[in-house]
Amino acid sequence: MITWKSFLKDKKNLTEFIITMIVLIVVLISFSQFLNFIEQREGVVLSDPILKAFKPVDLTWLTFALIYLSLFLFIITTINKPDRLLIAFQAYCLMVIFRIIAMYLTPFEAPETSLLLNDPFVQLFGEGKILTKDLFFSGHTGTLFLLFLLAENKVMKYIFLLFTLNVGTAVLLQHVHYSIDVFVAPFVAYCAYRIIKNLHLKFSKEII
Repeated sequence: MITWKSFLKDKKNLTEFIITMIVLIVVLISFSQFLNFIEQREGVVLSDPILKAFKPVDLTWLTFALIYLSLFLFIITTINKPDRLLIAFQAYCLMVIFRIIAMYLTPFEAPETSLLLNDPFVQLFGEGKILTKDLFFSGHTGTLFLLFLLAENKVMKYIFLLFTLNVGTAVLLQHVHYSIDVFVAPFVAYCAYRIIKNLHLKFSKEII
């Protein structure tokens, strides 16, 4: 197993890790500013046949309990795998970039029956505002599906997949997202993961 000491001894790994963290920080800061921009922008309300089938239910606590539990489980099971964490940071960064592009191209208003979902992490980096227009695609669903893809342990994979399904369902039941937001999220997460994974495979072969 690759240890942090042996991983960072390699100058290539050290350089890649530092650059990855810098880019990730820049992307997250830019993303927080972008969220403020889209909150001020006018959008359209979609006619969603699935949301019309039921009244919204407030599942905020369940949603964030599953999200933060997933992040905690991923960290404690991956903290000693620097190569895996590097891929995780890069894939997440790319997914956020995809999300910025997607939201810019799809100016949506929140569903009229939406119940506010107060994300403490987003509130921290988004200047305390409750965000409602960060819709297409669902970042919560995409992130949990990304954890499912990244997990190596089969039990953890099943847990992350179950949590992804529960969170995706919860944000729909709360009318926080349109159905298309949740449906597309896993596909974009998979795309980001495969791009990063293939790049690592390509460059490792070239070095060999």
